[in-house]
Amino acid sequence: MRGLTKYFGDFAANRGVDLSVDQGEIHALLGENGAGKSTLVKMVYGVLRPDSGDMELHSEPHSPDDPSHAKRAGVGMVFQHFAVFDALTVLENIALGLEGRYPGAELAADILELCERYGLHVELSRRVHDLGAGERQRVEIIRVLMQDPRLLILDEPTSVLTPQETEQLFATLGRLSDEGRSIIYISHKLEEVRVLCDRATLMRAGKIIDVVDPRQESTRSLGEKMIGERLKDTKRSKVKKSSDSKPRLTVRVGDVYPDSIRSVALSDLYLSVAPGSILGISGVAGNGQDTLFDVLSGEVTLPNPDSIMLDDTPIGRMGVEQRRILGLLGAPENRLGHAAVPDLTLWENIILTARHTRGILKNKHLISGPAAKGFADEVIQTFDVRTSSVNAKASSLSGGNLQKFLIGRELLGNPKVFIVSNPTWGVDAKAQLFIHEMLIKMADAGASIVMISQDIDELLSVSDRICAICHGRLSRTYPTEETTPDYLGALMLGQEVES
Repeated sequence: MRGLTKYFGDFAANRGVDLSVDQGEIHALLGENGAGKSTLVKMVYGVLRPDSGDMELHSEPHSPDDPSHAKRAGVGMVFQHFAVFDALTVLENIALGLEGRYPGAELAADILELCERYGLHVELSRRVHDLGAGERQRVEIIRVLMQDPRLLILDEPTSVLTPQETEQLFATLGRLSDEGRSIIYISHKLEEVRVLCDRATLMRAGKIIDVVDPRQESTRSLGEKMIGERLKDTKRSKVKKSSDSKPRLTVRVGDVYPDSIRSVALSDLYLSVAPGSILGISGVAGNGQDTLFDVLSGEVTLPNPDSIMLDDTPIGRMGVEQRRILGLLGAPENRLGHAAVPDLTLWENIILTARHTRGILKNKHLISGPAAKGFADEVIQTFDVRTSSVNAKASSLSGGNLQKFLIGRELLGNPKVFIVSNPTWGVDAKAQLFIHEMLIKMADAGASIVMISQDIDELLSVSDRICAICHGRLSRTYPTEETTPDYLGALMLGQEVES
C-alpha cells in the first residue's frame, strides 16, 4: 500500500498510509477503535475504494472494484461481524461464498478434507442458528479458506473464542503461514499479537505511527504506544462481606429447554447476586450462555413467576420490557441485529431500550426526540464513542465503538441489575479499562452485575465471585481471589475440584 487515503465527508479515516506485508508473514494491525484499521483492510478487500494512493499484490497492481474481484485476486477476509445466514446449514453457508459450487456431497467432502488439514471441526448439517459465536466464526474461516487465498485478513478473530479455540486457530494460521500465505491480523488482544505475529503496524487517527517487532515488546508497551498514553491497571478490590446482605437477584430453575433458535438447554440452574456484587460466569462457547442470557434478561420467560426474584418481586414470567422498567437491564453478545438495529441511527437505538428513563417516553405514548438525542450524545461523550453524530447509523460504527455505545446506553440507565455478555468484545485496551472501571463503579454504587464472558483474564480482574457453565449446568460459585486460570479452566470443562 502506498499513500492510501480515504475520506468520509470531511473526516479522514486513512491519511497517506504506506504498508507492506511479506509473503508468509503474519502482520498485526493495531490501533484504538476508530484508528482506521477496518477502513484500510476494506480497501484491500474491495469493500471501499481509496480516494488516492495505490496497492500491489504479488507485484501486480491491485485495485478491486468489489469483494468478488478481490477474491479472484487471492484476497480473503473474515469480518468481525459474521456474514452468515441463520436459517441455512453450515454447508449451505459455505457454498454461498464459493462461485460455481453447490452444497452437495462433493463439496462436503472437499470441506471435510480442508478441515482435517487445518485442524478445524465443523458439523456441516447443523443450522447456523444453533451455533455459538465461536462456531459461527469457524464457518466464516472455512468459507474463506475454501477460496484458497494468498492474503488472508482477520478482523478480531479471537474476540469470541475460548483459549482452547484460540490455540487451535493459531495452529491453523501457522500452517497457512508455512504455506507462504500472508496474513493481516487485527486484534486488541496484545498478548496474542506478541505470541503470533512477526511484525506489528500501529495506527492512530488514520496514520501509521510505528512498525515494531511485537516479540520485543510487552503488552503494556504495545498498548501505550498504540494509544499514546500510559495505561493503568484495573482490578476490583476485595468486596466486604455482610452477613445480612440479601440477594437482589435470585434464580432457581429446574430445566430450561431452548426454543428453535438455541441449541443448549439449562439444567438445575441456581444463582444469586447481592447488591454491589459482580458475578462472573465463564464457559466454552456453545455451552448454554445464550440461553442463560435470555432467561436472565426476559427474552425467555418461565412458567413459575417465583423462579426469578428481583428483590421481593417475582419476575420469572415477565418479559424484557417489564424487567427493564423494574431496573433489570441487559447487553447481549451479538451487537448488530440483537443489541442494535443496523439501519437505525444511534439516537433511535437509544429509544429501543432506554425509553423508560431520562424522560424519553412522555405520557406513556409520546417519544421525545430531543431527550433521546441528548441521552445518545451523553453516551457518546462519556464513553468516547468515535462517530460523526447521534444521527449516524449503528452499522457505520466500528465494532469497538458500537460496543462502547451499547454498554454505555445500559450503564448510564442506572440499572439495579445488569446482565452483560462479553462486555469488551472487540474494544481497544483503553476502552476495556474504561468499561471495567464503569462496571466496578456501578457495583460499588450498589448495582448487581452478572458478567458472562469468554475472557478469563477479564473475569478474574473484575468479578468478586466466579463460576463456569458447562453443558447448560453452572458450577459452584467461588470467591475470585481463591480461583486461578487453571482452576477456572477445569470448571469450564465440567471438572468440579474439591477444595
